[in-house]
Amino acid sequence: MKRRKFLRNSSTLAAGIVSAPILASCQEIPATKATTKAGIIPIAICTWDFGNATAKAWEVLQKGGNALDAVHQGVMVEENDLSNSTVGNGGRPDRDGNVTLDACIMDKDGNCGAVLAMQNIANPISVARKVMEETPHVMLAGKGAEQFAYEQGFEKTELLTEESKQAWEEWKKTSQYKPIINIENHDTIGMLAIDTDGDIAGACTTSGMAYKMAGRVGDSPIIGAGLFVDNEVGGATATGVGEEVVRTVGSFLIVELMRQGKSPQEACEEGVKRIIAKNKDKQDFQIGFIAINKKGETGGYCIHPGFTYRTYTKEGHINNPSDSYLKS
Repeated sequence: MKRRKFLRNSSTLAAGIVSAPILASCQEIPATKATTKAGIIPIAICTWDFGNATAKAWEVLQKGGNALDAVHQGVMVEENDLSNSTVGNGGRPDRDGNVTLDACIMDKDGNCGAVLAMQNIANPISVARKVMEETPHVMLAGKGAEQFAYEQGFEKTELLTEESKQAWEEWKKTSQYKPIINIENHDTIGMLAIDTDGDIAGACTTSGMAYKMAGRVGDSPIIGAGLFVDNEVGGATATGVGEEVVRTVGSFLIVELMRQGKSPQEACEEGVKRIIAKNKDKQDFQIGFIAINKKGETGGYCIHPGFTYRTYTKEGHINNPSDSYLKS
């Protein structure tokens, strides 16, 4: 049964390692203290320097496409990039050698879909959208998500590339599991967009932490943690050590802070400070947030220096260095 028909008919349901080459036309702004950028619509914004992804999203927006299609097609660029070992096909495996993928998507109406710990399917963001549009559910996990994908016409794909397999074999020699700030934590592309109608959508996709425990799921496919959109207010998405984002429901928090009147920049800063407050004696991990409000104003903030985020508007394609809580 189609999701929207299900919702209409049910009275019981309540009212979802940087690899992209920098494009020749891209600009980079100096690493000065971040402030909320002036509102511009349409706009695409994503975590890290995934310039090819924002270029694809902008292509959709420029042609009059909607924000949902823009974020969907944008993050798929990274899912299909075999040289990106932290997203989609070619992602680093868990400690047992299995590549498991997580993704979620959310539209302007609050509809959302997600897949968690799914194997053998190259484009989890597309399956997440199918969950949103074709089922009464929000999340499908593991074998259930994989089986649903086959039923929707997705093909079985070997996701462990030879390069990732060799890296895994090398890792097994020591089996040391310690995320490296701004290296192993390039584990996520989260993207937000506003189209010419002023509508907002978001998407997030990842292969998760390299060599994680089998079954581990971080914040990326969790609506409210790794991604949240409220079309009346704005949207936010996260990257880094997902467990810490889950504990504060980070993306939802940032959107609610914007609802209360904070700018995207102020909201991102407060989101990071909430995490720091719960980890006073442990700051050896990275978290980065980006946010956008209904006016098209943007912000970004992180714990450690090194996080950047891409924006694409009529004024240019810019890699924005994020200000950070810790300065060195």
